[in-house]
Amino acid sequence: MLRFNKLRLSGFKSFVEGTDMQIELGLTGIVGPNGCGKSNLVEALRWVMGETSAKQMRGGEMDDVIFGGTRDRPARNIAEVILSLDNSARAAPAQFNDVDELEVSRRIERDKGSTYRINGHEVRAKDVQLLFADSATGARSTALVSQGKISAVIAAKPTERRLILEEAAGITGLHSRRHEAELRLRGAETNLERLDDILITLDAQLAHLKKQARQANRYRNISDHIRKAEATLFFLRWTADEQTLEASAKEFREIKAAVNKLTAAAAAAAKVQAEYAAELPKRRRAEAEAAAELQRLTLARDGLDMEESRIEAQTGDCRNRLAETAADKTREQTLLGDAEAALKRLEEERDRIQTPDEGEEDALAEALGKLTAANATVEELDSKLTALTERAASDEARRAALEHKAADLGERKERLSARSLA
Repeated sequence: MLRFNKLRLSGFKSFVEGTDMQIELGLTGIVGPNGCGKSNLVEALRWVMGETSAKQMRGGEMDDVIFGGTRDRPARNIAEVILSLDNSARAAPAQFNDVDELEVSRRIERDKGSTYRINGHEVRAKDVQLLFADSATGARSTALVSQGKISAVIAAKPTERRLILEEAAGITGLHSRRHEAELRLRGAETNLERLDDILITLDAQLAHLKKQARQANRYRNISDHIRKAEATLFFLRWTADEQTLEASAKEFREIKAAVNKLTAAAAAAAKVQAEYAAELPKRRRAEAEAAAELQRLTLARDGLDMEESRIEAQTGDCRNRLAETAADKTREQTLLGDAEAALKRLEEERDRIQTPDEGEEDALAEALGKLTAANATVEELDSKLTALTERAASDEARRAALEHKAADLGERKERLSARSLA
């Protein structure tokens, strides 16, 4: 028989840290107040022996066996229970019966389920359950006596008492294996029934395939005739296609020659285009320079137009002033004639005065006065005439200069007009 040596818990319910419980020969007792985790040890023992019901573990789901955390400690994601068994009597199943000590472990990870291991090798839950069933124990074994279990055994039905007796006799494992063998036999019987159905289906398919085989033979015979007719048709088409091919080849050669000719022309055109493309930046630069020069000349022409307008205004002013000067000259010449006539008259009077006559002294004095006045008038007229002469000369020189400048501006305007048109 297998004997329990040690139970190790880590992250299971209230046992957050790794805890070892030694199970010695004789009686091993656990004493403690309510809530210290005594029942958790029994549940850990049942859990590692293959318990699959979360309700039997006092939880809503199997992940509830993992430490859920407290106010001071965070929750864990993994729980593990390891049970050490003494196998010195070699009572374990054959695949585990080569060592003196067995370690059965069950590990659960949150939201990922449980894994079972025996001596580090992963096994099925069924293998663990059979291991403990052969030793007359297990997760649901009556050897685990809990509160109310005795009264349940006394009130048990005959079938339930039979299970207790079979477990006490150590044949629970045989019953488990028999149940598994019965399930396999039922599966084999079901497969045989399905095989009969499959044979019936295959017979129907065989008859259908024989019919298809006859149709296939007929199809092959018809296909031979069709292939011969198709061969004849293809030969006739091939002959016609050869003639068409010769005509097409001739047409292709003509088209190829035309394509080569057009390709050469395209290459020459591409070369010319490249040359023009290379010349295009220079022409664009020359165009930009000509546009800039045209803009400059336009501005200069506008300036010359303004200067021409100003010169024309000045020329008109000078002409007006020349007309005024000519009028002044005519008026001064008239005054000069008047002065010369007065001078002549005075000379005549002087000659007449020089002739002795009565009242000569009075006449002489009067003549002297008139002569003095006439001389003053003559001097005044001479000074005005001189000023008018100088003014006329100055205006004439200015007029000549303006006419010369107007001629220069006219020639410059003609040159600019010719450059702008070019």
